[in-house]
Amino acid sequence: MNILILGDVAGPSGRNAVVKKLPDLIKKKKIDFVIVNGENAADTGFGITEKNAEDFFNAGADVITSGNHIWDEKETVKFIDKEKRLLRPENLTKGSPGKGFGIFVSKNNKKVAVINLMGNVYMKKCEDVFQSAKKFIEDVKLKKDADFIVVDMHGEITSEKMAMGYLFDGKATMVVGTHTHVPTSDHRIMEKGTAYQTDIGMCGDYNSVIGMNRDNSLKRFLKDSSAENHFPALGEATISGLLVVADDETGLAKKVQPIILGGSLQERIW
Repeated sequence: MNILILGDVAGPSGRNAVVKKLPDLIKKKKIDFVIVNGENAADTGFGITEKNAEDFFNAGADVITSGNHIWDEKETVKFIDKEKRLLRPENLTKGSPGKGFGIFVSKNNKKVAVINLMGNVYMKKCEDVFQSAKKFIEDVKLKKDADFIVVDMHGEITSEKMAMGYLFDGKATMVVGTHTHVPTSDHRIMEKGTAYQTDIGMCGDYNSVIGMNRDNSLKRFLKDSSAENHFPALGEATISGLLVVADDETGLAKKVQPIILGGSLQERIW
């Protein structure tokens, strides 16, 4: 079983790169299930529109995860309840529209559970992320309720993400961090068989400040009066994510490999 998850798609540059390159990537790497974090996919670089989601699904994505920018495009509140493949963080305030996890069927007819979580430190106020994770572990068992389990932990700080990895070790196929827009180099299979990476990076223009126009970002840091609101960098995008080969019998990881394709970062693709 080959599972690919792509990091935060940042603005038009990242979105267009994913839509253009994902179909060929799926074919070449024989990928059975694709997750895309789409919370920054809108033209503004904040939020996701229904059209953005449709484009990702048409390109081969099976599920779209998100994070703290899920409601930045107001239309998302209206369509998220009907589009079950778009997830918002599970631990948002009770009563929030949409769902934070689901069980989906892969291209090779396997059940894949995906849960979207959001950290509590330096993020928008939400319910306790570790209590939400604990409840999910109690309710959804690997190889009983789902053949594979994927965790997107959207958070600012490394310690929360690492701790979440250990909480799920042996209970999920993979745990990856999103949100910081820079890929870390700690991808590995943990002691009990769960693939892990602290942050899988960004699908976007890396000649930027985490996806935003670098000149304008510098002006904002320098308190230049001519600075504008943040807007996305529009140069050539890098696709960044993690590909995991999982064991059909155990649901745990057998091989883990970062995918870095195009743009200004050094390519990594086996």
